[in-house]
Amino acid sequence: MPQQYVEKKKGGYCLTGRRVSLDSIVHAYRNWQPAESIAQSFPSLSLEQVHGALAFYLANQSEVESYLDSGRSEFDRARQAAREQDPMFYQKLADARRFAQSARP
Repeated sequence: MPQQYVEKKKGGYCLTGRRVSLDSIVHAYRNWQPAESIAQSFPSLSLEQVHGALAFYLANQSEVESYLDSGRSEFDRARQAAREQDPMFYQKLADARRFAQSARP
């Protein structure tokens, strides 16, 4: 019987029986991290589980990419709403960043 490494839970993908999202594995993979490095970054996962998650991603790439794009869009909407709700905070944050950058040698 084939092992299932990824499951859909509450509208998102995660590794079966774990609290690690498929998003985390895919982002590490996109950043050229080898499976061994990804497994070390997530001590609750075995190397086999990481390879299984990557195989799932590659076999379902268009579906997973669509899911990731949707999440990115949702994040962007939430970020914009937060900026509109408290513009002074974001202005202070931008000022602090500029100050920190100008103070560097």
